[in-house]
This record gives sequence, structure tokens and C-alpha cells, in this order.
Amino acid sequence: MRFLPVNSTSILVELEDLDDTLALLSSLQTSTLIGIKEIIPAARTLLIHYQPEQVTAEQLANEISKRELSANPSCSNELIEMPVCYDGEDLEHVAYLTKLSVEEVIRRHSKSEFTVAFCGFAPGFAYLTGGDPALNVPRHTDPRTVIPAGSVALAGSFSGVYPQSSPGGWQLIGKTSVKIWDLSRSPCALFQPGNRVRFVKAEKSNTGITPDSVTSISDVPNRQSEEGTARFKVHTAPFPALFQDFGRCGQASQGISTSGALDRSSLKAANRIVGNPVNTPCLEIIPGGFCFESFARVVIGYAGAPCQVKIQDIKGHIRTITSLQPSALEPGDTVKFGHAQAGVRCYLAVRGGFEVSEVLGSASTDTLANLGPSPVTAGTVLRLRKSKERLVSVSLHETPTRSFPVTGGVVVLDVVLGPRTDWFTSKGLETFTEQHWNVTPDSSRVGARLSGQVPIERKNSNVELPSEGTVTGAIQVPPTGQPVLFLTDHPLTGGYPVIGAVARHHLDLIGQLPVNCKIRFRCLAPFAEIKLAAR
Repeated sequence: MRFLPVNSTSILVELEDLDDTLALLSSLQTSTLIGIKEIIPAARTLLIHYQPEQVTAEQLANEISKRELSANPSCSNELIEMPVCYDGEDLEHVAYLTKLSVEEVIRRHSKSEFTVAFCGFAPGFAYLTGGDPALNVPRHTDPRTVIPAGSVALAGSFSGVYPQSSPGGWQLIGKTSVKIWDLSRSPCALFQPGNRVRFVKAEKSNTGITPDSVTSISDVPNRQSEEGTARFKVHTAPFPALFQDFGRCGQASQGISTSGALDRSSLKAANRIVGNPVNTPCLEIIPGGFCFESFARVVIGYAGAPCQVKIQDIKGHIRTITSLQPSALEPGDTVKFGHAQAGVRCYLAVRGGFEVSEVLGSASTDTLANLGPSPVTAGTVLRLRKSKERLVSVSLHETPTRSFPVTGGVVVLDVVLGPRTDWFTSKGLETFTEQHWNVTPDSSRVGARLSGQVPIERKNSNVELPSEGTVTGAIQVPPTGQPVLFLTDHPLTGGYPVIGAVARHHLDLIGQLPVNCKIRFRCLAPFAEIKLAAR
């Protein structure tokens, strides 16, 4: 085993092959270790999140290294047959890579029996093993931004089905109409570890998943006005607002990452302003025209990106309110957010909270996984909670904890090197740390796409990295050498090497990086494997 640093609360355990990985996973699940919070299995690695107040990375590595790798994960007797229309846009390319005909690629794929090894990347996405070795093909050098739901794909020795529309770099060979992920089903994921899977060639008319058939977005809030209830009505929302809290912890076994607020410190501050528990769902707003009308007497507060917020009452009088201060609203008041002067996002809290449903234990909207409440757009009616339980006094003494980055400015981010820093040349590492990186317009809650004048150089650009777990703040480098900085809606696993991860104390800051902001990465220490104690 190799033990590689990820950040101050995670390590990556690298093993010889998938069998050893699943054996170690089985051992740790059967007899867990103190301090382990969650384990994310992948092709040859286990990403282990731990409690640093209970155990150190070195202690954890020493205990794990003592485990036997003899356990054999059990297989299910259940065989799932998947109808596939083999018309994927990469099918001819796969035939070229494998030196087989298109018909032979289809025959070999449909005649194989696969086994679900583990889930990751996205909710319900399963890594299927057992395919024909001749179909071992590399990922695309530059991942697609959108792959349609139901796409059947290949990467390395794995086959998989994209449960929902999402980014990805796998080779697409076909489509299926079977719903892989369904919140009305228990468990939600069709594929479970140990299941056997076989793909059956089908006619084109029998396949194709519509967006409505895979949605996991809740219908709350709704667009129906409810006279007499405490509510806000959104008049304009140039950028849809999203409900966010601390996210979904402990759902990795279903392929679900934590998600949640991009700037947790601002979410907490917004809730403290109005006297709510700090994890009460807030609206994450990109300022610049978001406007709503209040139909209740309430107290609101906002924190995060500084912007001008004006309130107009029913008589037309206008007053300006500031962030980090509670403000009273009367029925008929209209609240409008101006453009952010710095940063990107602010958080709106209302005393008592919004009436919003949870999905899998959280009210957060995960834009990649398509989980959570619907985005808040013009016409949305937001109901307010009547219960005032657990509320405390409003806070009058909140102060900014940091400055917010501005377009064209330079932000220095502290980085923990690893786990794959040794995949890059010394010149590549120098480029990573010495060059300014620009935040591009292609950025989202999934990740900030960065561009630099000089790409990061790898030691061997032709070597494929098996998929492995990733963390918020991970800096993944595809073969283009232009990095992607993972934000809270990032995929659970990824297949491009991670050169480093943003330190925990700067995670909220990366959620506030505006387009065309410049980044400079500062390494906290040289890269080094986690060493075991002498025996």
C-alpha cells in the first residue's frame, strides 16, 4: 500500500489492483477504525475522510497497513439486463482504438457479463468490471461539458451508464432508456455493488431518456400563490438562486458528494444575523437584479459578496440596507440586490427559515447530481416557516472575516500537494506555483476552469490514471495541462491526476472567485508520501 496526502482531513490509500482495493474496503467496513468518517472506493484506491481531532494521518496509515487483503467481496445472484442502442458518437473511435470493427465492438460488449465494483462520480453511476479486455480504451484528453443521460460508455477496463446529464470524459458507445437513478425507488441507485449486469442490443426506437424521466429536483418551492400565508414572491432572477445548507454527508455509497453552500462561513453568518441555527437553509444568490416582494412581517439578513440592497415600501420610499445586519420587512416591501462589488455569491436568511423540503437529508441543490429543491426563478413563491423553535436573538455584531476577491485581482490560495504531484515534472510543478491562473467563464458550482499561458507538464501524458475519489478544493489536471478547481458540486470520483488541494481555511474563498480573477497557488509544504512507523 501507498499512503498519499490529500488535505488535512483526508488521505488516499493506493493498492495493487481492484481486488486488493475491494478486500481492504470490506475489511474496514467489517471492523472500522476510530476516526474514519467515510470511505470512497475506486479502481485502485480508497479515499478516506477522517476526524483529525481523533486520529492523525500517520496513525491511520499505520493501522490500515496492518489489514489483511484476503476478503472476497460477495457477488449478487441478481442479473440486470440493460437494453442498449449502440449508436454512441464515440463508437467508431472505439473501433479505431481497439482495431476492431464496429460490429465486433458491439458483439464483445453485449456478450460480456459485468459486475458492479463500486459507485462514484455521480449519483447512481456504477463502475462495471468484467468486460472484454480488448475494449480497454482511454478517456478523452479533454472531458465533454455535457453527456446525455442514459449514455453507455467505456473508460479503461470499466463500463458505465451516465444516470443523468453531466460532464465526463468516457467513450460513448450507446444509449439506454432504463432509469439508473430514481428518488422514488429504494435504494435510489439501480446498480448496487455485487450486482451482475448484461447489456442487450436494442432498436433505436426503444431507447432514449428524456430529461423529465431522470430529474431528482424537488418541486419545492412551488409557483402557486397561497393567499394568507407568510411568503416571498420572486419578481426577477437573472441568475437562478439556490437553496443551500451544509450538504449531504455520508452518501458516498450511492455516488453522492456533499454539495452544500460554496461559502459556509457566509451562510453561517447570515443565519446568526437573524437568530437561526447556523445550518438553516438559505438562498445562495448571485447578485445583480434578484428581486422579491414580501407578504409578511419578517426579519431578513444577508452575508457574503458585498452588494447594494435596496428596500422599497408600498408608499415608494426606498432605504438601503447593509450586509451582516438584521433588517425588518413589512408586507408589500420589495427587496432588490444590486451587482456584487467583489466576490460572487451572497446568502439570504429569514428569521425562522424557509419552508423547503429536504432530499436525502439536505435542502441543498446539487447542480451536478440534479438533487434538491428547484432553482428559484422569476415567479417562484417562497413559503416561510411558522415555527420559531430554537431561535435566539438576532446578531448585531457580525463583522467580515475576510476580504472578497475582485475581477482582475490576484488571490493567493494555500495548497496541500498530493495525491498525484509526482505525476508532474519539476517544470510542471514550477508552472503550477509560479504562474497566474485565470478563472474562465466556463466555471460553475461544479468547478472553476482555469487557464494559464503555459500548461502544466506531466511526466507521461500517455499514462491513464484509474478513477479515484476527489475532494472539494482538488485541483485536477487533464492532459491539456489547464487545471480544474473542484467546488462543492464536484463529481465524487475523477480520472485525471490531482496535483494538489486547496487548504481547508481557503475553501470558502474559492466559492467567491469571480470570472477573470487571477489565482496564485502557494504550497504549504513539499509533496511527500505518508510514511509508516518502523516496526
